[in-house]
Amino acid sequence: MFFSRLTRQSTAAFSKQIDKLRAALDTSDAVVIGAGAGLSTAAGYTYSGERFKKLFGDFAARYGFTDMYSGGFYPYDSLEEYWAFWSRYIMCNRYDPVPTPLYEQLLGIVHDRDYFVLTTNVDHCFQRAGFDKQRLFYTQGDYGLFQCSKPCCQETWDNEELVRHMVATQQDLRIPSALVPHCPHCGAPLTMNLRADDTFVQDKGWYAAADRYQDFLRRHSNMRVLFLELGVGGNTPVIIKYPFWQMMAKNERATYACVNLGEAVAPAEIADRSILIDAGAERIIEALVS
Repeated sequence: MFFSRLTRQSTAAFSKQIDKLRAALDTSDAVVIGAGAGLSTAAGYTYSGERFKKLFGDFAARYGFTDMYSGGFYPYDSLEEYWAFWSRYIMCNRYDPVPTPLYEQLLGIVHDRDYFVLTTNVDHCFQRAGFDKQRLFYTQGDYGLFQCSKPCCQETWDNEELVRHMVATQQDLRIPSALVPHCPHCGAPLTMNLRADDTFVQDKGWYAAADRYQDFLRRHSNMRVLFLELGVGGNTPVIIKYPFWQMMAKNERATYACVNLGEAVAPAEIADRSILIDAGAERIIEALVS
């Protein structure tokens, strides 16, 4: 469906918007959460500034980059250096405790409802907070998985044990050569299971989650569904935002809620069934649980 123009945040008071969102939650038959990077940012996952300096100050001093993202793309001279950076990156963003209880608070809001989560985040925060794994679809990968860099196969491997060993044994911003991971099938170096290009591996678990998500949507296609979008910007709108708008247009009983700091918009065609809140996800979630 073609949408003609976008409408922005309502001029209604913040408390009125929260009341509308709470009412939509209470009356919905199902909740589909669409979570983007803004949700994890709200939970404390910042990739620059003080957190970066604290965790990667030694890398910054040697290589000159100023944030974690840049460090992930730096052309290291060796795999030992590459994995020294990436193991620490994975550790602090995947295995260390989540900085705030925001995800647990969100679970408290939806735990007794029929919900499903679609997310582009790769930090596994939903599952770590206790969300049902069978109700999660991580479309873009997982910091906790390796894949073949070629790839020669459509398999992934859990990396926690090896990553912890890399972090514990690295010296002078290098890991021991014996820890550099290689594909057990072809011997090529392993890499992260993160969607960056057409080499991204969608393993059996990925397809099973995709099927569960589509089944959830089919079963609720004509019901009172709340599409709750949290921290989804304009970088990858084809994954969450545009599909939500299209499903809204097809289901007149559905409600769309967009919570995003600086970018809370909806098409005019669904504006009368939209709740647009220009605020960080942490502010909204805290208001809903208070």
